[in-house]
Amino acid sequence: MPATPESKARTRVSSFFETPLIVWFAGALLLFGGLLIIAFHQYWSSAAAIVISLFGWFLALRGAVLLATPQLIQRGAAVSMRTQSLVQMGFGVAVLIGLWLTYVGWAAKPSP
Repeated sequence: MPATPESKARTRVSSFFETPLIVWFAGALLLFGGLLIIAFHQYWSSAAAIVISLFGWFLALRGAVLLATPQLIQRGAAVSMRTQSLVQMGFGVAVLIGLWLTYVGWAAKPSP
């Protein structure tokens, strides 16, 4: 029987958490990336700036949680495997936010 995308995803998630060094490294990268955004993007003047700053805080928090309690993230990943449509909607929202930030950052005319 061929492997389904869902079974492949479960295999990837379980193999990710089997190696503590990879989990620690991913948590450290998330925390570091979030702290970089927090440190160098201290602007709360527009909706786009707020979204970027909140994204930095989200990355830092997720990295800290992954470093401190990886089993919590592992349980969340297991739950997300059962709610695939909700995860797809979340990724859809993330794509829309990314497109909006791209438009605001590159295509929108600055106000005089």
